[in-house]
Amino acid sequence: AVLYARRWALGRNPAYYDYSDLGGDCTNFVSQCVYAGCGVMNYTPDFGWYYISADDKAPAWTGVEFFYRFFTRAERSPGPVARLCSVEELQVGDVVQISFDGESYSHTVVVVKVEKGEGPGGIFIAAHTNDALNRPLDSYDYQSLRCLHITGYWS
Repeated sequence: AVLYARRWALGRNPAYYDYSDLGGDCTNFVSQCVYAGCGVMNYTPDFGWYYISADDKAPAWTGVEFFYRFFTRAERSPGPVARLCSVEELQVGDVVQISFDGESYSHTVVVVKVEKGEGPGGIFIAAHTNDALNRPLDSYDYQSLRCLHITGYWS
């Protein structure tokens, strides 16, 4: 996942549509990263996590809230899974969702580097829409963070 993030953070993989002009490409990019790390999609219509084409994808592939709900689901179904964690528990390859207004989460990023003991300033991310690689998490002007530790995947 992190190798993919480093390769494509400042560019676009032509195998995937770029949603930057349609509300943002951040969650699409993070989904690509996670998929590169686990190789398992969930093709359940509406509630899965998959990408076939720009017009045939699950809401969880590109939508911040749908992504969160899919990754933290309780039922065992194919695809990656995560649990909420603290900033201090974040590891390389984990995901952070950002709320700029304190009411809703609207940005998804992937962790590419962690310097322990530094809090959000020790977390470095990769992102799309406003492309970033090795950007300190605390450089965002945010109200709250939702940290997701990827625990594995079900096949």
